[in-house]
Parts: sequence; structure tokens; C-alpha cells
Amino acid sequence: MGNHLRSVLMGFLVMVVVMGVGTEGAVSVSSMKKITRLNKEGPYLGIVVPNSYEMDPLLQSPSFVADDKCPYLDFAGRRFRIGKLETKNVIIVMTGLSMLNAGITTQLLLSLFKVNGVLHYGIAGNANPNLQIGDVTVPKYWAHTGLWNWQRYGDGPDDELAFESGGDYTRKIGYLKFSDYNNHTKNGNSSDNLLNNVWYQPEEVFPVTGTPEVRQHAFWVPVDKHFYQVAGKLKDLKLEGCVNSTCLPRAPIVTRVERGVSANVFVDNGAYREFLYSKFNATPVDMESAAVALVCLQQKTAFIAIRALSDLAGGGSALSNEASVFSSLAAQNSVDALVRFIALLYS
Repeated sequence: MGNHLRSVLMGFLVMVVVMGVGTEGAVSVSSMKKITRLNKEGPYLGIVVPNSYEMDPLLQSPSFVADDKCPYLDFAGRRFRIGKLETKNVIIVMTGLSMLNAGITTQLLLSLFKVNGVLHYGIAGNANPNLQIGDVTVPKYWAHTGLWNWQRYGDGPDDELAFESGGDYTRKIGYLKFSDYNNHTKNGNSSDNLLNNVWYQPEEVFPVTGTPEVRQHAFWVPVDKHFYQVAGKLKDLKLEGCVNSTCLPRAPIVTRVERGVSANVFVDNGAYREFLYSKFNATPVDMESAAVALVCLQQKTAFIAIRALSDLAGGGSALSNEASVFSSLAAQNSVDALVRFIALLYS
């Protein structure tokens, strides 16, 4: 969000409080004072993390020092933790599970605070058979793969989708044909399935620099080019590969990949995992990153996501039964990569 727009927003909120709305307003007087003081000490890097087991290792890291005057600000059910990480001003906030929570939390972060970049991190399922548990991935693009147009039975790829002619939906991205996954499918031949096809759709985006209510569309959202370049320097980072006496087959690595995908779906299905990899060349599969990416796209804010792989989505590997053992390791590896990234970003 631009400085001018933020100033207008904050001015409006102050006006609401001053005019007598008081504690019934969106922002209390005490919170406004804290926000104003904090923004004078900004800008900040916003660090957005899905869950507490991913956030706790960062808060316990010796690299993080909480602000001595205002260590946190609670607002709208979120706790914004203020401090320094690798001596840089940061605001850390936990979203909770799902695209909705991630989007709301990121929007609050960017609306309330002077943030010049958003770093998102955590663990994710893996759709890429060439990587393993514990590896840390940094995708170049993110997409929300949970926005569908579900085609009626009997229609196919040559049939126009409902509302397609009005520009609401498209067949450009591609579709999932359920009959391709019938149990008795052989040699590429399958019988009909009443679920037919679902067509993947782009999100509607309303950039802050655009005309209000005039939509744009976005499917593959790129991360910030400079952030992605810096992430390439993480390849030599040494990561933990053992939990007690149980070790991974090889030492985990940090690697930049082409694409990651998100949806309000926990993918524990091998067939769908293989589809996501073959169709979209996706590696990390999660439930939040694309929401953070889309909000940052709308707000014209630099963004990158760092996701450590905690399991091969849907199983099928020798390590699939040990995913729960290595989840804490994956979370720690994502934190280590994040901290190193911030150090490199300002070196």
C-alpha cells in the first residue's frame, strides 16, 4: 500500500475516533496511538505464518528480539508481534488455517502498518517426486487452484462454460476430468463420470492503483523479482536432517522452484498430487500462500513465500509414514531459511 493511501486511511480512522465513536469504532484510541508510533519507526518487513508450531521456532530464535515498548498489538483477533529479526524491523503475525484467514490477516497487516515487503513461510505438502521431506522450496509463482467452474454432465472441452461469454469464467487454464481417475480406467479409455469436469479459474483482482470495481484477473502470481534473486543465494544453507536418531536419506536443501499452489484443501491423495505436478508443475501444495500472494498483488507490495516440505502429498514414498516425525524438522528448516534470507536481503 502506498504511503499516501495509508496516510489517508489512517487519517480517516483517527477522524472516526475523534468524532466520538470511541471504543465502538474499528480502532480504539489506545490502538491508534500504538499504530501511529510504530509506523513512525517503520517501515517493517511483514512476516506472515500459518500456525503456532511454525511460528514458535521463529519467536524462540536468538535472531528475534521483541520490541521493549510494544512487543505486540492485538487487533481483530490477530496478534501482531513487533520486534527485530537480524536487526531489521519486523511485524510477525499468525494467520490460522486456510485461504480466508491468510487473506484477511495479510490485508490487516498492510492496512494498519507501514510494510515494504511480506515474507511468508511454513511447511507444505510436496507434489514433486524429485524432492524429499525437509527440503525448503521457494516458488517463482503461486496460484489459487480452488476456484472452479464445475461443468455440467454431458458438456466437454468444446462447450462454453456458464457465464463464460460475459468474461466471468474461462477455459484457458485447463480442467480436471474426473473420469480419468475411475478405478477401471485402462489404456487412456474411461467411462463417463457424473462429476464430469472442473475448470480452473483465475482470481478477480482489484489493484489499489486501478479503478475501483474494475477487475483484473490473475492466476499465476509472481513473487518479487529481487526477493527471488536473493533466495537463490540460500542454496548453500546447511539444514537439519535428523530428528533424534531418525535421519533423512540425504541432507535437506533449499531450492528455487517454478510453481506452488494453494487451496482450501488438505491434499492427502496421490492421484490429485500427480495431477497438480503434471498439469501445473507444482512443488509445494498448501492452504495459504496464494492468498498472501494475491493480497500483496492487489496492494502492490513485494512478496515471497518459503515453504519446507513436510510430506509427499498422498504418500507413496518410503518416508510417507514418517511425515509426522519430520514436521517439526521441516518447520525449523523453513525458519532457518527465512532468517538467512533476511540477512542476505540486507547484506
